[in-house]
Amino acid sequence: MSTRVYNESFKESIKRHEHYLALRLGLKPGMKVLDVGCGIGGPLREIAAFSGATVIGINNNQHQINRGIALNKQYGMSDRCQFIKGDFMKIPVPDNSFDAAYNIEACCHAPDLVALYKEIYRVLKPGQCVAGYDWCMTNEYDRNNEYHNKVKEEIELGNGLPTVRTTTEYIDALKAAGFRVLMEEDVAVRPNLQCPWYDSVKPKVLSLEGFRRTSLGRFIGRQMLKVLEFSGIAPKGSQEVYNVLERSGDGLYEGGRLGIFTPMLFYIAEKPHHEDI
Repeated sequence: MSTRVYNESFKESIKRHEHYLALRLGLKPGMKVLDVGCGIGGPLREIAAFSGATVIGINNNQHQINRGIALNKQYGMSDRCQFIKGDFMKIPVPDNSFDAAYNIEACCHAPDLVALYKEIYRVLKPGQCVAGYDWCMTNEYDRNNEYHNKVKEEIELGNGLPTVRTTTEYIDALKAAGFRVLMEEDVAVRPNLQCPWYDSVKPKVLSLEGFRRTSLGRFIGRQMLKVLEFSGIAPKGSQEVYNVLERSGDGLYEGGRLGIFTPMLFYIAEKPHHEDI
């Protein structure tokens, strides 16, 4: 997810989003950086190419790691992009191993946010920083508003999240883990934006991607998937997954439109040089 500025494509906006994180962390050649919850390594490769740092991603899914390794080789990035198979709640490396760490929309999957940040704290060298973009309910979210809660539940369901935490919960968790929070910002509400982040999930008649999210586009998609599943081309359960993802898209759009949800709370936090600080 990313906002867009004037005359910027979606892909360009994603690159800018990742480059901003690398610049704020001060990444450079010779640094060893941890990507927490890296998926197949899209941001990992972009940040390594942009900064010159060596980036190591942790992922508990071997299929995604295999795809990531193949893509590293395809793009000539195998020397500076690596993967660890493991649980990011128990990172299988020694203490004080990394010069920096980051996550992009991954910590929201943690069952215990404080425990995750404590683990990142453990593997960072003293004086080094973690940065991230995370999914949060903003201060506009009202726990007593029935529609707000419906939107929140749709986001959680479609993205397999235990809950969507508030911005305050993220910052408090960093502090509880021992970090010194240097900055926090909801990047979604910066001024002078051409397109908000949720424009990418907005139903639009005049584009192929947007048409797929209109009522007619969804009807056509459901009917095609029904035929494919009946014929055995698509696996059983595909229609159910499609319906869940539709609801998730609706939740994301409504959350953004109402200003009660952001996928880009940006923060930087430092592990103190002396841990008794």
